[in-house]
Amino acid sequence: EKCAGWGPQPVDRPIRLFHSDFLESLSKTAWYVVFIVWAPVVLYLSWVSYTSLAQGNTRLFSSFTTEYSIPVHKYYFPFIFLLGMFLWSLLEYLIHRFVFHMKPPASNYYLITLHFLLHGQHHKSPFDSSRLVFPPVPASLVIGFFYGILQLLLPEVLGLSVFVGGLCGYVVYDMMHYYLHYGSPKKGTYLYGLKAYHVKHHFEYQKSGFGISTRFWDHPFRTLIPEETFEKED
Repeated sequence: EKCAGWGPQPVDRPIRLFHSDFLESLSKTAWYVVFIVWAPVVLYLSWVSYTSLAQGNTRLFSSFTTEYSIPVHKYYFPFIFLLGMFLWSLLEYLIHRFVFHMKPPASNYYLITLHFLLHGQHHKSPFDSSRLVFPPVPASLVIGFFYGILQLLLPEVLGLSVFVGGLCGYVVYDMMHYYLHYGSPKKGTYLYGLKAYHVKHHFEYQKSGFGISTRFWDHPFRTLIPEETFEKED
């Protein structure tokens, strides 16, 4: 019942989440593990998507009409891939804002616990390098869920092409998130601005600044951290 006030007060030490040593180990991940696990998957699925599109059998709207269905050529793959990355950036924002920063009822033990496991612990211990990226085991469950959604909404190969772009976007996001905490970008660069933005989110503006790999979605959703706060510090 005191978690709402206790959580936002950061500490510079690791936090143990589980009694079980096995579960605790699954909740910790070195940053490079994400790249080692998912980068080969992105490369392989990109090759599968491109070669499948090259067969010329993929058509959009074919489930509604054969006469006016649109063929999807292999040359479209880079654009579909980039669409997937763009959609991921939106999903990144929505998850961070509405899931990671949800306000569970003070009386709901399970939602409070879930919220703390998902993201509250990161704000409580923002310098724990072992919990800055998403562990592959739980990540695979979430990734599999979104893969299933895309397969239901789009033709198989098209859904896979969008999915692999989104997966690449996720890998970039996780790597960038780690770098924003531990990297030292040069002042005036894009990453320097993002690092300053993310630090503001952690320690001053936890109800805004939900973009991590980009501030783009904070503009239309009106959650942008005021620019003047950065100008004063400069």
